[in-house]
Amino acid sequence: MKVIKEFKEFAIKGNMIEMAVGIVIGASFNSVVDVLVKNVLLPPLSLLSDGVNFQDKKIILRKRTSDLSEVSIDYGLLINTLVDFFIVGFTIFIIVKFFNTLKRKSEDITESSIETPTNIVLLTQIRDSLDKISKK
Repeated sequence: MKVIKEFKEFAIKGNMIEMAVGIVIGASFNSVVDVLVKNVLLPPLSLLSDGVNFQDKKIILRKRTSDLSEVSIDYGLLINTLVDFFIVGFTIFIIVKFFNTLKRKSEDITESSIETPTNIVLLTQIRDSLDKISKK
């Protein structure tokens, strides 16, 4: 029963819900990136390389026979995966950069276009009050 109580407290805090939302969005984002890479980015690259489909590129180590399966190094899949990785990494970088810019603007007291959070305003007022007291 103690475990169930702890789980309820964990779930109510919101951590679990935020994590679940992140996982669902991440899975959906993975599908979008997969389509973007395979259907948008790789076809023009394939044209530049005389119609070569990167996904089919491989080095065959042993050909398929009636009783043995093919053994190959699928480096085309590696190319697809690397392109996926760079797109996801770059997109996450842009999103984090955007949020960091918003955070810096919100914490800047002189910025009037974005409302400064209350805790920053209060800390600034405390700092100003302490400066007045120390100058006396």
